[in-house]
Amino acid sequence: MSQISDDCFAFGGPLMTAAEATRRIAERVPTITESRDLPLHRAAGHVLAADAVAVSASPPADNAAVDGYAFRFADTSTDADSVLPVTGRAAAGHPYPDVLAPGSAVRVFTGAVVPEGAESVVLQEDGTVDAAGKVTRPPGLKPGANRRRAGEDIAAGATLLVRGRRLGPAEIALLAAGGLTAVAVHGRPRVTIFSTGDEILRSGGKPRTGQVHDANGPMLLALLQRIGIAAEDGGVLPDDPATVRQALTDAAGRSDLILTSGGASTGDEDHVRGVVSDLGAVHLWRLAVKPGRPLAFGHVAGRAFVGLPGNPVAVMACFLMFVRPLLDRLEGAEPQPLRRWPVRAGFAMKSKPDRREWLRGTLAADESGAATGDWVASRCPRQGSGIIHSLTDSDGLIEIAEDVTQVAPGDRLGFISFREALS
Repeated sequence: MSQISDDCFAFGGPLMTAAEATRRIAERVPTITESRDLPLHRAAGHVLAADAVAVSASPPADNAAVDGYAFRFADTSTDADSVLPVTGRAAAGHPYPDVLAPGSAVRVFTGAVVPEGAESVVLQEDGTVDAAGKVTRPPGLKPGANRRRAGEDIAAGATLLVRGRRLGPAEIALLAAGGLTAVAVHGRPRVTIFSTGDEILRSGGKPRTGQVHDANGPMLLALLQRIGIAAEDGGVLPDDPATVRQALTDAAGRSDLILTSGGASTGDEDHVRGVVSDLGAVHLWRLAVKPGRPLAFGHVAGRAFVGLPGNPVAVMACFLMFVRPLLDRLEGAEPQPLRRWPVRAGFAMKSKPDRREWLRGTLAADESGAATGDWVASRCPRQGSGIIHSLTDSDGLIEIAEDVTQVAPGDRLGFISFREALS
């Protein structure tokens, strides 16, 4: 299991920037050291624990890139038609059994091994075959035309992927083509989530006065499932320090990461941060971001801890910006920065200086007639961090940087796609 060392951080004073928080989290989070071998058909979504080296070449032999006729270039003319007798055929998996005779051709199909003695292929549409079984090859082809060379994609013994690479469908295909049947991968992080607060109702029953249905817990479970992590649902913790302490202590014994939502701010009933400080350490708290200011990061008995805000929109934003890269590091992957697609603002607003802001928004093609090909971002009309509709009605997050104090229509901004961020 991963272990985070103690490190006190004075969280009073100025709010911490998003970039500094990302850097500090990266410094503190170790990789899960356990690894295991998995067959390729079960390895998708995992992170390589060791470099993957090709066992065999791909393609293993020169093969035809098209349906046509294989021939030896030296037997043909460079400036006139060449006529060659067709002496046999080769299909994928059924190679021509002999060496190509000088001055002859072999009928080949895509993927077939190019016969020994041949090095070029004329496309069947470019060659004509007469009644005597002779093919006419027109001039203009170059030596080696329409031939895939052995090992041109993968050389035997070559490093295909380096450790730390997350395996998707394309990576699995590359490894399989290189002859691998299994790879060493890191284990998936073990995550336990808790919602907090006496007002939170998880059961689905009718809330009493002052209670609300829990949206954060189910959303976090869904977010984790979306990226291939089956988290443990710890339920809802009441506003009781002793209960919170016991629950976090127990979770630290079986988790690599503990996630809580709510209870990490400064209210009299916000006990999570204080309990975490007693059981381990709080490394950062209070960020210069909106939404998500009261995010906390630390450890409980050496296990990573993130205290997310209580509002669902802030939970979503902070998960994408801080929790997802933390999980990557736990699993031994180098986090990939979220892509900020350049868009034009379709709105005007003022923003506080020295604070990064994420607005929920939608994208539409520019219909102004400017023919720029740009996408225009419009912000959702209701931006409160408790408005879950602003998530379901959005394509992603419009990012307002710390040095931007005013946005005018047409200004360049960055846009983070929900679909891409959770792929």
